[in-house]
Amino acid sequence: MYELLKTDGMAKRGRFHTVHGIIETPVFMNVGTAAAIKGAVSTDDLRGLKTQVELSNTYHLHVRPGDHIVKELGGLHRFMNWDKPILTDSGGFQVFSLAGLRKIKEEGVHFHSHIDGRRIFMGPEESMQIQSNLASTIAMAFDECPSSVADRAYMEQSVARTYRWLERCKAELDRLNALPDTLNRRQMLFGINQGGVYEDIRVGHARQIRSLELDGYAIGGLAVGESHEEMYRILEAVVPELPQDKPTYLMGVGTPANILEAVDRGVDFFDCVYPSRNGRHGHVYTSHGKLNLFNAAYETDSDPIEEGCQCPACRSYSRAYIRHLLKAKEMLGMRLCVLHNLYFYNTMMEEIRLAIEDGCYQSYKKKKLEGFQGQIMQRF
Repeated sequence: MYELLKTDGMAKRGRFHTVHGIIETPVFMNVGTAAAIKGAVSTDDLRGLKTQVELSNTYHLHVRPGDHIVKELGGLHRFMNWDKPILTDSGGFQVFSLAGLRKIKEEGVHFHSHIDGRRIFMGPEESMQIQSNLASTIAMAFDECPSSVADRAYMEQSVARTYRWLERCKAELDRLNALPDTLNRRQMLFGINQGGVYEDIRVGHARQIRSLELDGYAIGGLAVGESHEEMYRILEAVVPELPQDKPTYLMGVGTPANILEAVDRGVDFFDCVYPSRNGRHGHVYTSHGKLNLFNAAYETDSDPIEEGCQCPACRSYSRAYIRHLLKAKEMLGMRLCVLHNLYFYNTMMEEIRLAIEDGCYQSYKKKKLEGFQGQIMQRF
C-alpha cells in the first residue's frame, strides 16, 4: 500500500508499505546486481549508509548461482542477509543490453549467456518464476527496452508486445503467489512504461498499464542515449497519466541533478549504478560537485571528501589517504569511495523528503543544483 503524505507541486512525499518493511519515498535504491554492491560493500554496511531498498538483477542471478539454489537457501533476503525490501528487475533490460546475444519472439526472448554462451529462454512466465524463486519484495514485469532511436513502427510493435507480456506477468505472478510453497506470497508487481521519446506512444501505453491495477508503475527506456531535456519532456507527459496513489519508478536514473529534476516531476523511486561505478574509479560526489581523487591536487589534501559528511570515509580518512590507496590499487580506497557515494545519495534523498514535507522543495532543488554546477573544476 502506498500512502501519499504530502505534495509540493508535482513532487510527492510517500510511504510504501511492503512485507519487508516501509519504504519512505522519494527513495534511491542501491544497486547490487549479483546480490552484492560492487566495491566490497556488505549488507551491514548498507544499514549504516541509510539504505532502504536493495536492487538485484534477475537475469544475472538466474545465470549464477541459479534462482533454484537461492530458493533452496531460503530466498534472496536470507541468502544475502538483508531484512529490508529488495526489488528485482525482470531481465528485460538484458534484451536491450545484450542485443548481440538474443532473439525476440512473441513467446519471449532467446539469449546466449554472457558467461558461458549456453542458450537461455526467458519470457514473462519464466521471469516471474525466477523472481518468485528469489522471493524479492517487488518483482518487475518482463518488457523489451527498445533503443531510444528506434523508428515509430518498431516502437509501436514493441510497446504492444510489452503490454501483452505485462498481462501474462500479472497472471503468472497471481498464480505463483497462490501456491503453498512460494516463499513470498505477497510479492508485488510493477509494470513498465515504454515508448522511447514518442510522447503519444508513451501516453497511450501509460493509460493501458494503469488499467491493470498494479502495485506500482515504472518508466523504462530512458537514460539510454536521449538528452536530459528529452527525458524530462517524457516524464512531464507520462507521470500525470500514471496513478498518483501508486509509486512511480524511473529506471536507471541517475545523476543527482537528474534525480532532483525527476522528483520535481512526480517520481518516487530511482536506481542507478553511478554511485558505485564512479566510486570504484575514484570519482566521489559532494554538494559542490564531483571530485576525481586521482587528481594530483589531492596528494597532500588533509580534508575529508566532504566537510561535515558522516559517512565512514569522511569520518576517518583524508582525501590524500584515499588517493594514496587508489593509486596503490588497494581495495580499501575503492571501498571508501563507494561507501561515501552511497551515503551521499541516500542522505540527499532524506533531504528531498524533508524539503517536500516542509513545502520548500523548489528552493532546496535550486540551491542543490547551483552547488553541483559550481563543481570544483580546478581540481577535477
